[in-house]
Amino acid sequence: MRADIRAVLFDLDGTLLDSAPDLGSAADQMRLERGLESIPLERYRPFSGSGARGMLSVAFGISPEHPDFPAMREEFFVNYENRMTLATHAFDGVEQLLGELSRRGLPWGVVTNKSKRFTDPLLAGMPLFAPAGAIVSGDTTPHAKPHPAPLLEAAHRIGVAPEHCVYVGDDERDIVAGKAAGMATLAAAWGYLGVHSDLRGWNADAEIDFPLGVLKWLDLA
Repeated sequence: MRADIRAVLFDLDGTLLDSAPDLGSAADQMRLERGLESIPLERYRPFSGSGARGMLSVAFGISPEHPDFPAMREEFFVNYENRMTLATHAFDGVEQLLGELSRRGLPWGVVTNKSKRFTDPLLAGMPLFAPAGAIVSGDTTPHAKPHPAPLLEAAHRIGVAPEHCVYVGDDERDIVAGKAAGMATLAAAWGYLGVHSDLRGWNADAEIDFPLGVLKWLDLA
């Protein structure tokens, strides 16, 4: 095991969980209720890491600056709350990855920009996350990623200095936040990544192609 790494922190959507089906369906429901045609999930998927902003941009082509955005965002949130556990699931290998970290006594936690309103009920319903040493949501601290504050809060809760943590995420802001927090960073190439993402330009410490690759990077496999 890498002697310098004593805890592993993960992004949630697109890194540990494939929540795109429920996120996309929440936005698509809004289209259908307005008499518009359904949009295939694969159109929504690359934007899933951006939450309401990403889903509404695909479904309606609107940005947060649009005057209707706040009301439509809340409508999307309600739709998502009502279905967020229907199709969301862990990516292949995630359960084995987290189980092995726990078995080895290596603390791990989650740092997501998802608000506590959704994070808490979603993860409470998934026994997979019961051993997590920290769950930090987008509104747990005054700042969300790419600010380092949420990652520093997670390190504090786990009781491991940031320089001995590695952060794994599927978005460039994850790598930016991790570096700003003084952590090692891994780019999760299996995640959503956005639509114009070149992982090589993120300058992560490594790019990992599948969840169990994290164990290999940690010299645990």
